[in-house]
Amino acid sequence: MTLSDGSTLLGSIKQPSDLRGLSRAELEQLADEIRRFLITNVSRTGGHLGPNLGVVELTIALHRVFDSPTDPIVFDTGHQSYVHKILTGRADAFDGLRQRDGLSGYPSRAESEHDWVENSHASTSLSWGEGLAKAFRLKGERRTVVVFVGDGALTGGMSWEALNNIAVQEDLRMVIVVNDNGRSYTPTVGGLATHLAALRTDRRYEQILDVAKRQINKTPLLGRGAYDVLHGMKAGLKDVLAPQGLFADLGLKYVGPIDGHDLGAVERALESAKNFGGPVIVHALTRKGRGFEAAEKHEEDRFHAVVPINEFTGEPLSAQLQSTWTDAFGDEMIRIGTEHPEVVAVTAAMLHPVGLARFANVFPDRVFDVGIAEQHAVTSCAGLSAGGLHPVFAVYSTFLNRAFDQVLMDVALHRQGVTFALDRSGVTGPDGASHNGMWDVSMLGLVPGLRLASPRDRQRLAEALDVAVTVHDAPTVVRYSKEKLPDPIAAVRTQDGLDLLRVAERPEVLVVGYGQFMGLALDVAERLHQQGIDANVVDPVWTLPVSDALVEMASRHALVVTIEDSMVVGGAGSHLAEALAKARVGVPVHHFGIPQEFLPHASRGQLLESLGLTGQAIARDVIGQWEDSRSPRDVQQSVNMR
Repeated sequence: MTLSDGSTLLGSIKQPSDLRGLSRAELEQLADEIRRFLITNVSRTGGHLGPNLGVVELTIALHRVFDSPTDPIVFDTGHQSYVHKILTGRADAFDGLRQRDGLSGYPSRAESEHDWVENSHASTSLSWGEGLAKAFRLKGERRTVVVFVGDGALTGGMSWEALNNIAVQEDLRMVIVVNDNGRSYTPTVGGLATHLAALRTDRRYEQILDVAKRQINKTPLLGRGAYDVLHGMKAGLKDVLAPQGLFADLGLKYVGPIDGHDLGAVERALESAKNFGGPVIVHALTRKGRGFEAAEKHEEDRFHAVVPINEFTGEPLSAQLQSTWTDAFGDEMIRIGTEHPEVVAVTAAMLHPVGLARFANVFPDRVFDVGIAEQHAVTSCAGLSAGGLHPVFAVYSTFLNRAFDQVLMDVALHRQGVTFALDRSGVTGPDGASHNGMWDVSMLGLVPGLRLASPRDRQRLAEALDVAVTVHDAPTVVRYSKEKLPDPIAAVRTQDGLDLLRVAERPEVLVVGYGQFMGLALDVAERLHQQGIDANVVDPVWTLPVSDALVEMASRHALVVTIEDSMVVGGAGSHLAEALAKARVGVPVHHFGIPQEFLPHASRGQLLESLGLTGQAIARDVIGQWEDSRSPRDVQQSVNMR
């Protein structure tokens, strides 16, 4: 629909209150315009397209019924918030979605007062919402907290911990919108179901039940047993007409399932839930990728997340000519699965993104998808190991943060052979602070007995995995980037388990490179050579524990430089420095890695440049340190914290 001045309906929406004067026909037209807007813009920038196409009507209804930001809307997972961003005045900035200095792909408090929580890891919103609602209750504020849950977030254990606490607080003003796009429920339709939904969220209904309970219990001939029978009949009738499952068992009021694309039905349900004044679950059925034929036909994930694509066909704009680390891992897992029948694979709702789909096709009985439940996944791996199998848990590096205790106490303490394949390690970029896989080395370096490899190329990845799956008494970690696989990097020679990639005639500096940064380490060494400083380059092969051979090699140089795609604090370089100090080796160590801070969203290249993690910047820094010292042995140990 075009307005009298030639603009579109979408162009007239600058804030949520602008929605409330629109007719039903105008709202439906607005939903169509938002879908076209999303397809056009996200196709250009990349991002989470499918989930947002599925929540257009739900988000419009939320902003018509609730008064954001007075009524907080908390998203779980946060990648479902694009429509929310559009309706809260950020449509004009979508050409910069997930770009440097542009819109975040998740809620961002720096962007808008309508964004309360920067959720990007799943299953946390219910706890956030419960805490907010309790705070408002204690302060005497009649504000309703809306928690928007979906895309598998309810498979996470933290969600059920929160629900268990929410259910016992009858006066907690919370509305929990469950966006069910899993296609596992059939919607209950018709006037009777609508009537029952309204009835269940009417306080008078509860008052009548309470009166009935008291009166029946006072009657000697009936008593508690009769009330229980009547209550059971009521619950049974509701379950037949409107399936409730675990929500009802928890004692939570439940509305649904409703058609999440029917604006009228969604608004009526949300109004009823809001007026109830206590915790209510509104269960909405939606279709991921709705309105984009290419997405709806894409059975793998309905365009959950896309790179830049053709907005009409859905085809990627640029062909992938070079394999990624994930591709290589997937290939190696099939080989390993064939050679080792005891190897099984585990994933936390990421079968395709971590490269296990083909393994699942070849070995369907040997892959386990546990949902968004990393803690359970790790401890389940411990059990699989104890039962005589060797599990490989493939997971994004940043998501393993959530299961550190299980790695430490369930796997390592029990000396179980579990392999952790950490995809997306290091700086990832556009998804922002929560998705950079920069914490793993610092975190896992605390675990006794753990071995960690950062392979530099595909051959080393295969070799590390081969070693990992034959270790039966300790956790083993193989971490790798999401980037394209580098060309093979051959060793000049192998010495005591170390790969020397560059051997200088009169080496003064030892450059230790790790994983994806091995090419960068060679670049730095060449730049140093051009300035008259000879450097050897070594790949430790195994990052942790630090080998005695690496300590001995470092002791024969005047300066050690470490370059890693992980944090400086607690990273590989710091472990090497500690090992040198323990061995009373006085050689100074100059560390280059990721600083201890949350990184903004930008491309990987932009972030590395801003951090000084380029060949030119590192070489300049090392040369400056070298020249500032009268004697190489006087170079002071320093840490690049830029």
